[in-house]
Amino acid sequence: MNDELQKKVAEAIRDPKNVGEMADADSVGTVGNSECGEMLRLWVKYREQDGEKIIDKASFQSFGCETAIAVASLATELIQGKTADEAMEMKPEELSGELGPLPPMKIHCAELVQGALRDALSPESQALGQAKPNGLAPTLRDSINEGQAKSGSINIQFLDE
Repeated sequence: MNDELQKKVAEAIRDPKNVGEMADADSVGTVGNSECGEMLRLWVKYREQDGEKIIDKASFQSFGCETAIAVASLATELIQGKTADEAMEMKPEELSGELGPLPPMKIHCAELVQGALRDALSPESQALGQAKPNGLAPTLRDSINEGQAKSGSINIQFLDE
């Protein structure tokens, strides 16, 4: 990664935007694999505007590299005010926003964000709401632990600071 991109990524992750679960999300998308270590979850909340559903806000959680976190942070800002169709049409290079073009070894970071976004905005995700019995969308920790339980792996436990 070149120095300029590293600097932009460092700036973006110094103060990432829209990090964390969104309890009242209308839909949620998850992409990645707990086996390889990169996972991203994206929550989306809509509002009505001129008879259309517009993305009001989005948030994310990520287990991944700094570039994936930076792209997710930028993308949650970029999709606000767009319809689901408009956001679904965004290409990985658009989602990376002010980071600019990513080098070949980092393109997968923007593709990870695009995958989570498409999963969250797909009609199936919106129809299902992907909610847990308590009304909340599953957390990224839930998804990782569920995947590991199926494969017989250990359960991840996060320490409180």
